[in-house]
Amino acid sequence: MTSATSEATPMLKVLLGVSGGVAAYKACEILRLLRSAGADVTVVPTRAALQFVGAATFEALSGHEVVTDVFTDVPNVAHVATGQLADLVVIAPATADLLSRAAAGRADDLLTATLLVTRAPVLMAPAMHTEMWTHPATVANVRLLRERGTFVLDPAVGRLTGADSGVGRLPEPDHIVAMAMLLLRRRDALPRDLVGRRILVTAGGTREPLDPVRYLGNRSSGKQGFAIALAAVARGAQVTLIAANTSLVAPPGVQLVPVGDARELASAVSELAPAMDAVVMAAAIADFRPKSPLAAKIKKNGTDPAPLELLTNPDILLGLVRARRGSSPVIVGFAAETGDEHGSVLDHGRAKLSRKGCDLLVVNDVQAGRGFEVDENAAVILAGDGADPIDVPLGPKTALAAVICDQISRLLPNVNAR
Repeated sequence: MTSATSEATPMLKVLLGVSGGVAAYKACEILRLLRSAGADVTVVPTRAALQFVGAATFEALSGHEVVTDVFTDVPNVAHVATGQLADLVVIAPATADLLSRAAAGRADDLLTATLLVTRAPVLMAPAMHTEMWTHPATVANVRLLRERGTFVLDPAVGRLTGADSGVGRLPEPDHIVAMAMLLLRRRDALPRDLVGRRILVTAGGTREPLDPVRYLGNRSSGKQGFAIALAAVARGAQVTLIAANTSLVAPPGVQLVPVGDARELASAVSELAPAMDAVVMAAAIADFRPKSPLAAKIKKNGTDPAPLELLTNPDILLGLVRARRGSSPVIVGFAAETGDEHGSVLDHGRAKLSRKGCDLLVVNDVQAGRGFEVDENAAVILAGDGADPIDVPLGPKTALAAVICDQISRLLPNVNAR
């Protein structure tokens, strides 16, 4: 069994660059989240950024002095030292101006000079008006930066400054930090290897109604599926996310399809899957549903209610495998398992992989308190093509998501071209 890279992260140094846009105030939350995750953060704002957030705020939150020009601390050559010591550089927000200067290789302030010095991964989170983001100059700058190895996230869609809405909103701070922490663990976690690929991800837990108030459900939060969508879109995929009963915010660039019960989810998957290159079934789907949901709330009247009759829900994963043509799409299943007298967690996982016939099966030992309603996960990934199982140790759900994307990328060249 091979093991995915996932060592505990020591206190790592993050340089947080802040450029001059209205979204600069959100850098304070990004800074707070980075520090809560255990990073030592130094903030390097542009002069324009300090028009929106004062140096004292960044200093108080980071515990480090804020410097903006190359003429401060000249004897220690601050721009060189800062870039050399960083384990990761995060620019949030990255304005159109900052993207342009970085793409041109300019070094007219401390932040851009540091970008030329550092050999650490660089993650940029753009924020600007829609017209600026879609302008051919910005499009070319982003393409050039990505070709050089800079990780440039797509901006979110939503409210901008004033009354305007559209693409260009800064991604949510927790999405930015999730990608930052992933790069700190694995700097190769976000290659642009899924560009042009269409990936369908399911997430959350279905709810099968008993009456207008009650339902049969499960403990799924949707975090693992959302992490997979986040990692896949960061690697260039066109991602559609079918989400069942979760309040999580969809990653930028992801098309969200909300559903409620298992049959709604099955219908959405059936409609969308044929056009996809890969389908990741991370949702926790109810195996059974009440035979006759009641139109009115079941009243508590001192007697036991009538026995609950259940029907079996459709096996969506098995149906996907039977319906596909050739090897397209790649199909990834999940198995939340516990060991029992009939076998271990992996025994049950291997049996499920054989029954379902999917390409990959992500096996969780939920008896160990993993998988549901937590931010970390551990799993073993089994492959239908006979590749060695991959043991992904306990870590952020984005770390498991990255390994799943690795395996999808490995299998995609074998998928029939359409």
